[in-house]
Amino acid sequence: MTATNTAPLTGHSPNALAAVEREVARACADARRDRASVTLIAVSKTFAADAISPVIAAGQRVFGENRVQEAKGKWPALMSAYPDIRLHLIGPLQSNKAKEAVALFDAIHSVDRPSICQALAKEIESQNRHPELFVQINIGEEPQKAGVAPGDADAFLARCRDDYGLRISGLMCIPPVDEPPAAHFALTAKIAARNGLENLSMGMSADFATAIMLGATHIRVGSAIFGHR
Repeated sequence: MTATNTAPLTGHSPNALAAVEREVARACADARRDRASVTLIAVSKTFAADAISPVIAAGQRVFGENRVQEAKGKWPALMSAYPDIRLHLIGPLQSNKAKEAVALFDAIHSVDRPSICQALAKEIESQNRHPELFVQINIGEEPQKAGVAPGDADAFLARCRDDYGLRISGLMCIPPVDEPPAAHFALTAKIAARNGLENLSMGMSADFATAIMLGATHIRVGSAIFGHR
């Protein structure tokens, strides 16, 4: 079964957030899931603090950024004003940014290669800070995308645990833009289940209802809240 999102992509206002919240609640009801089982990540990449503040004021507390440097420039002041903000890194991570990423982010969704595992393990031990970690799966096996191939996922997850001592919370995926997402979400959920992982970061503005139907615990919604970039 494929669900469709009906929230208007008006964006950039508390009203847009409320519309997304209604759609998330509807999708959870359709999937017979508790609304509290799905974390809405408002993807604020490329938007300045003055665009983010109204969304915070409307009650949103979990946000996603693509780049460590961009997040460092705008989030410390916002997080000082709103200490209950939770910040997720949903974009690619370079090994030389691991120290800053562990210090700033509450979750990192882009663990995808041994060099990142090694750098994160070092910083987690050094800082005694434990962000939630997601392994990114290149679910469509697209050469231009980062992530672990589905066929390599089990072995990579074992290495995360056994070689680097990382506690992996779940999996993240971004399906090919030109293919129906349901099969990709279902495969990601299957890989997570057989590896004992509870969390699934999958689904964006256009397909989060389908993702919720197929088990998403974290959805990454940007344009439906902030408008198109």
